[in-house]
Amino acid sequence: MDTRHDKENPACKVSIETLTHFRSQLPGVVEKIIDNCNDGQCYTHVDYEPIPSRQCVVESIDLLREIMFPGYFCHGKLDPMNLRYSMGQTVAALFDTLAEQICHSIRHDCLRYQLACTDCEDRGFQVALSLLEDIPDLRRILATDVQATFEGDPAAKSHDEIIFSYPGIFAIMVYRVAHRLYEMGVPLLPRIMTEHAHSVTGIDIHPGAQIGERFVIDHGTGIVIGETTVIGKNVRIYQGVTVGALSLPRDAGEEFRGKKRHPTIEDDVIVYSGATILGGETKIGARSVIGGNVWITESVPPDNTVVMEAPKLIYKSKGGQTIGKSLKSA
Repeated sequence: MDTRHDKENPACKVSIETLTHFRSQLPGVVEKIIDNCNDGQCYTHVDYEPIPSRQCVVESIDLLREIMFPGYFCHGKLDPMNLRYSMGQTVAALFDTLAEQICHSIRHDCLRYQLACTDCEDRGFQVALSLLEDIPDLRRILATDVQATFEGDPAAKSHDEIIFSYPGIFAIMVYRVAHRLYEMGVPLLPRIMTEHAHSVTGIDIHPGAQIGERFVIDHGTGIVIGETTVIGKNVRIYQGVTVGALSLPRDAGEEFRGKKRHPTIEDDVIVYSGATILGGETKIGARSVIGGNVWITESVPPDNTVVMEAPKLIYKSKGGQTIGKSLKSA
């Protein structure tokens, strides 16, 4: 090992005395942090009963992806000879992980909110089994999402490309699983799932939203779909779209929780990039087209197109002359 640097710059080496001086202060710091854990205004979970593990939830999503799209995301080769064995191993691993995390989620809610016992361990097993039994139906719906994406995107060369690489399909897959758990009354877990997909793709779909078949997210970055949103069949949404609530007061949590706050988008609607659609009473009628960057807080009848008025662009020549042109004339 080259020690010339140490010999030439002895000041760069940390002395034992200096290191000992600073490290000796760490026990005091630790005690302050522990004392702070007893502060009721700070959030901690120091208990003998575990809460859900985000890492385990992410692992379950990876296993779900293997099952939803067999052969695409498995670690080894999948063929007709080993399909039964491989699928059995994956399903068993997923069942164990999901059952445990569902149980932790239910038990945590029961203890925190002092609810009556709901047999959380049995419910964990039952909900996990019910979700696995729903997988063929979920796969059928996901297949319509993939097919609709392929039919509407000339840049897609194959269904394989969409499954492997399109963030929208990943976000939709996670949403559809999380929505089933949400419908079965599982706390915490559905939101952890969709927020993981959000962190990976930039697509934020609340698990409470209701979304029909043949749903297409094109590009996807920056999309927000709120909890009480209802979306029909064959709807296409582009990047930067918000389907959200109108302005709420700071203390809106209790007053508006559980109420319809987000729009309804009917069948065969297209919403282009940057559009913002707000309000629980706002309804976008079937077969309508919502243009880019529009702001909508009122309902749109079926078979309508809503676009922004052409903006005026300012062109400045090198000589300093300014010319105003509308986007259409430009």
